[in-house]
Amino acid sequence: RRKYRLPIFLAVSIGMFNQLSGINAILYYANDIFRFGGFSSLSADKQAVLLGAMNFCATLLAMSVIDKLGRKSLLLIGSVGTAAALAGVAAIFHTHSHQADLVWLLVGFIFFFSISQGAVIWVYISEIFPTRVRSKGQSLGSSSHWIMNALISGFFPWVARHSTAAPFVFFSAMMVLQFFVVLLVYPETKGVTLEQLQHKLGID
Repeated sequence: RRKYRLPIFLAVSIGMFNQLSGINAILYYANDIFRFGGFSSLSADKQAVLLGAMNFCATLLAMSVIDKLGRKSLLLIGSVGTAAALAGVAAIFHTHSHQADLVWLLVGFIFFFSISQGAVIWVYISEIFPTRVRSKGQSLGSSSHWIMNALISGFFPWVARHSTAAPFVFFSAMMVLQFFVVLLVYPETKGVTLEQLQHKLGID
C-alpha cells in the first residue's frame, strides 16, 4: 500500500547498502584479495582469520552501544569509516604500492561495518514497520539484502579479474552515497515509540 512507501524504501535500501559495502564479497574472497595484494597463501589465511576475529569483536561492541548512540548515528559513522577504508584499498591495488597496509585497511573496514550496518540492519527493519505488516516488511528487507549479496558476490570475481581496484572504488562510492541517504532520509528510531515512529513515517 502506498502509505508504506517510506518504510519499504528504508528496508530495501538498508538491505541493499549492507551488501553494496562489499562486506560479503570481501569475506568470501578474503584469501584471494590478500594474495592479489602480494601475501603468500599461508599469510593470506592468517589475515582472513584476523578479519573474522575483528568482525566478531566489533559486533559485540555494536550490541553494547546501539541503544546509546542510536541507529542513524552508527550508520553515519560506519559510512564514513568504510568509505575511507575502501578508498585506501582501491588506492593500493591501483598503485601497486603500500601492500603491507592492505590488512589494516580491511581490518578497519570490518570494524566500521560491524559496528554500523552489520548490527543496525536487523534492528532497524524490525522497528520501521507497524505490527500488522512487520513480518512482511522484514521479509522484504531481508530479501533485498540476500539478493544483492548474490549479485555482488557473483560479479566481484569477474570485475576483479579486469581491475582489482574497480570493485573497491565502487564499494567506497556506495558508502558515500549511503552517508547522504541516511543523513537526509533515515529517521532515528532510538528511544522512539512505535506510535511516534508511525506518525513520523506518515503511516498513522
